[in-house]
Amino acid sequence: MQHVPTLDIRRYDTDRDAFVAELGATYREFGFCCISGHGIARELIDGAYDAFGRFFALPTETKLKYHVPGSGGARGYTPFKVETAKGSQYADLKEFWHIGREISRDSKFADVMPPNLWPAEVPDFKRWGYGLYQALDDLGSRVLRALALHIDQPANFFGDKTDLGNSILRPIHYPPIDDASDIPNVRAGAHEDINLITLLVGASAEGLEVLSHGRWLPITTEGDAIVVNIGDMLQRLTNHVFPSTSHRVVNPPNENARKPRYSVPFFLHPNPDVVLDPLASCITPDNPRRYDTSITAHEYLMQRLREIKLIG
Repeated sequence: MQHVPTLDIRRYDTDRDAFVAELGATYREFGFCCISGHGIARELIDGAYDAFGRFFALPTETKLKYHVPGSGGARGYTPFKVETAKGSQYADLKEFWHIGREISRDSKFADVMPPNLWPAEVPDFKRWGYGLYQALDDLGSRVLRALALHIDQPANFFGDKTDLGNSILRPIHYPPIDDASDIPNVRAGAHEDINLITLLVGASAEGLEVLSHGRWLPITTEGDAIVVNIGDMLQRLTNHVFPSTSHRVVNPPNENARKPRYSVPFFLHPNPDVVLDPLASCITPDNPRRYDTSITAHEYLMQRLREIKLIG
């Protein structure tokens, strides 16, 4: 049985060439990799999960105070059955919250990166939530350094392209499935991610599957590993050297379907003005340039949010 490998990111410092080669080969094959040895403290992850769980346990009318209609859920709360996977007839069975980057309100990106909302009912939500945001942003930058080397770019290639990235931490609550008879068995429909890379904390719960060679492959992590996958923006930038792979969340076929599931993906985005043209180092006779029109990261994001019905 194929499986998505787990690689220890500490090897970037001790065994760089071999690590970069293995990481690059894993992403070329699966678009996914599990990353261990990342150094993110267990208490930070557990503390954040606890704060997020306390928010989702609040009454619906309380949570809806933090829902901003028409914003695409850019910050704050999005209730059940709003987001729909592209091309799916069913809305996803989930509610979620968005934490974005804290930037100066006189930043040139302030008009497209609104300020965060913080729920007063969970006083430590900001401390835990933004702490995890920063830890995953740092880890994502480390992964991108290795990926840059794999495509013959300098290690710091992505540094000035993501330092003000419109990245999002999205705590998600999938409620228990009580009546399986009238509900699709997929909690989140098959989709590809929009951004550069996604880091997923808490994928140890059953249900995450990746499409590989026409078959759905379950992904489970061991120990502290974090799942990191390629998004469509990096696929475009690398001219499909790194594929953005379809994945979905299915209901486990056992008693776990009757338990709530929590998941916390971090969507690492480029700065809004980064142009997503394929890099010259990724264009070869065997892999000719696949995109002729230029588009910025922000334009691309807006186009995709319309497709998944998060904005009108």
